[in-house]
Amino acid sequence: MSKDCHVGLDHRCRDANGEIREKRGDTLVKTLRKTYGPDFAKGVRGDTRLDTLRERAGGESLSKIVKGS
Repeated sequence: MSKDCHVGLDHRCRDANGEIREKRGDTLVKTLRKTYGPDFAKGVRGDTRLDTLRERAGGESLSKIVKGS
């Protein structure tokens, strides 16, 4: 974890104000598949950026995209 990542009890990165950090838009789908499994965003190329995937999903959050996978 990075030095500026404040980890809560659930081991998720949090901002200084305690909110869970939003995943960066330039994260690639192939990187997210390492965390969420090979079926994450099925039919989407691995070099697609998360912000592009969110646009295609109508602005949905990553957690809603994961639940839909």
